Amino acid sequence: MKAPHLLRVEEGPERFAPLFAAAREAGLRLGWLDLAPLSQPAGLPADLEAAAGQGALRAVAAGGGRSLAVKPLRGEPVLQDLLREHFRGCVLVLVRSTSTAEIPAAPRLQVGGESWTVVPPGEAGRTYSVSDLVAALRRPRPWS
Repeated sequence: MKAPHLLRVEEGPERFAPLFAAAREAGLRLGWLDLAPLSQPAGLPADLEAAAGQGALRAVAAGGGRSLAVKPLRGEPVLQDLLREHFRGCVLVLVRSTSTAEIPAAPRLQVGGESWTVVPPGEAGRTYSVSDLVAALRRPRPWS
């Protein structure tokens, strides 16, 4: 399996709507990953939480154009496991995290109006239009 590109973000998914739309139009899949401690997620169906609490490998609800899976974790999440399990087929995963420790080598994506700037750790940023950013995602090393 080819691993998706990762970009660290600080804003919510609505800020990246033009990128999601442009990627979808280009036939590419993007993912969103929030790496933050969850106590009791708001809106989590009680039966899913109860099933996970009883030891179900996964508890899944599906319908109405959505699916929701709850999986109990032992210990901290492992980024590579999350990517393999949840983001197969994605060319890019936007990762919002409270710590850069989980994703130290991932560049940061900053949005400024119509420009999209990718800033690799320790390097100068490179600015793209949304269409140029989507085109770069097709390359093995899009930020170099």
